[in-house]
Amino acid sequence: MAHRNMTARDMSLEESEVLAFPAHRGNDRTVCVFCGSSPGAKPVYAETARQFGRFLGENGYRLVFGGGGVGLMGEVARAARAAGAPVIGILPAFLRAIEPPLKSAEELIITPDLQQRKARMLALADAFVILPGGLGTLDEYFEVITTTQLRVHAKPIIVVNVEGYFDPLRALLDRVVEQGFARMEIGSYHEFVATPAEAIDRLTHLLHARAL
Repeated sequence: MAHRNMTARDMSLEESEVLAFPAHRGNDRTVCVFCGSSPGAKPVYAETARQFGRFLGENGYRLVFGGGGVGLMGEVARAARAAGAPVIGILPAFLRAIEPPLKSAEELIITPDLQQRKARMLALADAFVILPGGLGTLDEYFEVITTTQLRVHAKPIIVVNVEGYFDPLRALLDRVVEQGFARMEIGSYHEFVATPAEAIDRLTHLLHARAL
């Protein structure tokens, strides 16, 4: 089903720095979701994406995501839009043919490259949620946790560890601390949860606490 208010813009580097976005609605909170452009090997990954997208809409959040209508990205965005969430996709120009844009997004922003995409996502988001995904998802996760460590922002980061998918990531982070390449405080920069319901509960609690 087509939705109103969808626009698409190609941005130069300069334009991306001054782009104006639609006014927030609902609870005035924007959640950026990082996840795979593939469905993954288990049906539970897509179901998790759909559940979390639905919870976003039902709780009045606004979604920013990678822009593509494929894989878990498409699942979370379609579910969020169906549940009433305003949705903005941010897609690098070279990926338009590889990851066709989600048609039901209210606005589609076309950036010059991946770096500008991540910069726009970081600037727009009030919080970040990471669902299962591949190298691109891990890159985006490390971008936001690194910028937290460098005190660029202090926005909540929640990792949805579906059936232990991110257990190796947790082990790697422990190893980094153990070998003296990061402080133990990096554990406080994010939270691991097991289900979409836990993720939305923690998200709501953390954003409410920040607003006080």
